[in-house]
Amino acid sequence: MSQTDTQLERTLTLKAVVLFGLAYMTPLIVLGTFGVVADATHGAVPTAYLLTTVAMLFTAYSYGIMSRRFPASGSAYTYVRQSIDDRVGFMVGWGVLLDYFFLPMVIWLIGAAYLNARFPEVPSWVFLLGFIGLTTALNAYGIKLAARVNSLLMVFQVLVVAFFVLLSLRHVFAADGAEALLSTAPFFNDQSSMSSIAAGAAIAAYSFLGFDAVTTLTEETIEPRRNIPRAIMLTALIGGGIYVAEGYTTQLVHPGANFNDADSAAFEIARTIGADLFGAIFLAGMVLAQFTSGIAAQASASRLLYAMGRDSVLPRRLFGKLHPNFHTPVFNIVLTGAIGIIALFLDVLSAASFINFGAFIAFTMVNVSVLFMFRRDRPTRDRYGVIGGVVIPGIGALINLVLLTQLDSHAVVLGLIWLALGLAQLAYLTRGFTRKPPQVQFSEAE
Repeated sequence: MSQTDTQLERTLTLKAVVLFGLAYMTPLIVLGTFGVVADATHGAVPTAYLLTTVAMLFTAYSYGIMSRRFPASGSAYTYVRQSIDDRVGFMVGWGVLLDYFFLPMVIWLIGAAYLNARFPEVPSWVFLLGFIGLTTALNAYGIKLAARVNSLLMVFQVLVVAFFVLLSLRHVFAADGAEALLSTAPFFNDQSSMSSIAAGAAIAAYSFLGFDAVTTLTEETIEPRRNIPRAIMLTALIGGGIYVAEGYTTQLVHPGANFNDADSAAFEIARTIGADLFGAIFLAGMVLAQFTSGIAAQASASRLLYAMGRDSVLPRRLFGKLHPNFHTPVFNIVLTGAIGIIALFLDVLSAASFINFGAFIAFTMVNVSVLFMFRRDRPTRDRYGVIGGVVIPGIGALINLVLLTQLDSHAVVLGLIWLALGLAQLAYLTRGFTRKPPQVQFSEAE
């Protein structure tokens, strides 16, 4: 490839990268998990999202530093490898793999919960297996169809969110007057506490998964050292603002945390503010969002597994092969779908906690990477000083560790078991830690 060709690939502006990040985060996701977060916080959803936004901004700052220093794909895995150690980088990548495994599961679980709320006569497991089967088949044969409708779906999501917020405000105004629109009750009440809000924030962090995904567009972004750090910060800030606004207006309509079914609470609220018609529109938006997000998440998971198999981090004969006809990593796709069946025995809270375990590990270690860079790299010390190179990433790391302790106990146990398996795999690959582990190559051609 010529230099000219390489330059032509850098076509993404700051605006385009930010929009990608926001689309990845999925604006509707707050409503998908509203009931679960409300239950955890005892009716203080916007505060949980505000706390999580602050935490993510500290972490986004660290991601910005690392993306400027190492403008390459691979995100947390690459940053930790380059700044700390190859083996630590492997373990961080292994922890992130847990996210990739469980993210499709949560997406399918939320979609099934909302369909079951509308059609209670149909068991939830029927919808869940339907989601898994359809997305697995589409990913096995190719996902060009999903790519064609993604932009349209994003517009539809934004419209549904906008109507939801406006109808919520109208409902509150009609019931209690204009003064009720400005209230502190959604942020804190007699039942909520800092511990319950922290627990809710640990769940709410699920909604932010993907703000760091813009780093994967480094090679296609114009002036990446300048625009990628800005895009990370803007994505976290704008996304957090949207989440807080959604949480606030929804909590105004439904104070407290009493729902018939916490997993599908927003569907109840949608019918309250917009009757059956908007309830149907909301359900359609939620299901379509979960369906396409599931396709993307499963595709991403299978792609990562393929990269690890190709580079012999995982058994190459299984994970590093493409189907001769479909040219897709079918084994990895089917495996991800099979793991999704575990959702039959889980609720949204537990499944989301599993994901957040790996996310908090990655977020913490990116902050720690900045601390190592500050110690090792003089240009980093000169540019960011003690505040930017130590204080901010240090606070970011501590906040993520605190949120990690607030996760569901089963998620923490599973996460530790997963890390133990990763350590065993690392010992095998490095012949008892005597050599460097294989490096996973993240390229646009994978």
